Amino acid sequence: MKLRHWIGILGIAAMLAPMLAIAQDAPVPLPRRADRMPQGVEQLPQTPAAPDAAGAGVDLKTALAATAALKATETVAAVNTTPQPVTLMAKITDDGTTLPDGVTWRVFETRANAAGDLVLAQKSDDATAHLKLPPGNYVVHVAYGRAQTTDTLTVAEGDNTKSMVLDAGAMRLNAAVTGDIAIPINLLRFDIYTAGSTEADRTLVAQNLSPNDIVTLNAGTYHIISYFGDVNAVVRADLRVEPGQLTDATLYHKAAQVSFKLVSEPGGEAIADIDWTVKTADGQTVFSNIGAFPSTVLSEGDYLVFAKRGEQVYNREFQVQAGAAKEIEVLTTVY
Repeated sequence: MKLRHWIGILGIAAMLAPMLAIAQDAPVPLPRRADRMPQGVEQLPQTPAAPDAAGAGVDLKTALAATAALKATETVAAVNTTPQPVTLMAKITDDGTTLPDGVTWRVFETRANAAGDLVLAQKSDDATAHLKLPPGNYVVHVAYGRAQTTDTLTVAEGDNTKSMVLDAGAMRLNAAVTGDIAIPINLLRFDIYTAGSTEADRTLVAQNLSPNDIVTLNAGTYHIISYFGDVNAVVRADLRVEPGQLTDATLYHKAAQVSFKLVSEPGGEAIADIDWTVKTADGQTVFSNIGAFPSTVLSEGDYLVFAKRGEQVYNREFQVQAGAAKEIEVLTTVY
C-alpha cells in the first residue's frame, strides 16, 4: 500500500468544492434525541404562573405586585420571541478560512417531539448561512461532504455569529495489482468504514466509491475495503485522515483477471453455450457463467474449472498468480 499526505487547507477546499456533488452526497443527519443533546444545552425558563389574589394568606398589595411583575415578564418574553439575525460559518481547521461552498446547515430546537427527536428549526445550503431565529438555545449541525460536526448555539438579541470547525480532511483511493499493474476502473470499488477491531464495531461511511473519488471526512482512522471484481479479490487497510490534508492511498491486490474457453485443440476457437463453474481447492464454488468466453477476477490460489457441454463435463486444474490477465483453455475433442 502506498500512502501520501498532501498538505494545503486552501487547496483542499478549492479542490473539494466542485467535486462534492460528483463524488458524494451530503449526509442527512438524524436529529439528536433530547437525552443525547450536547452538554450545555438548557431549556428556556418557563413563564411563572399568575398568583391567586383570592387565595388564603395573600394580601391585595402582594397580589398587585406579583401581577405587575408577571406583566413585565410577559412583555420581555414577547420582545424575546422576535427573530434575531444569525450568521453561521464553517472552517476545515481552526486556522483555516471560511468554506466557500458545499456546506449544509441544520438548526434544531432543544425541545423534543413525541418520538424524542429534536425539532428542525431551519435548514440552509448556503456556505455562510444567514438565518433569523428567536432568542433561545439551539443545536447546530453542519455537514461538508461526509465530514460533520454538532455544537450548541445561544441566540441573543442583536447580531449573532458562530463559526464551527469541522476538523476535516480528505481521502482519495486507488488500487493496482501487485507489481504496479493497472486495474480497469470499472472493476474497482471501495467502501469506507469507521475504525474498529471487528465488523460489528464498524459503521459504514461511504460505499461503492470509484477510484480517485475525493471524499471529505472528519479527521480520524478509517477501515478501507477495496474490491477488485466481484468474487474474492479483496484488500483491507486502516488509513488515517489528518485535518487539512488529503490522504492519497493506493492498495495492492494479489489477484488477476482470468478468462476461460473450451477448445478442441490448443489455441482453437472457443466453443459456444458452455456452462462454466470454478471451485477453490477446498470445493467452494466462486464463479459460474454460461457462454463461450466468460471472464472474472480471482485472488491468488489453486482452482478447478468445470466446462459442461450437454451431458459432457470437462475440467482442468489451474493456478492464479498476481499479474496480468490470463486465459485458461479447457481441451476436449469435438466431432
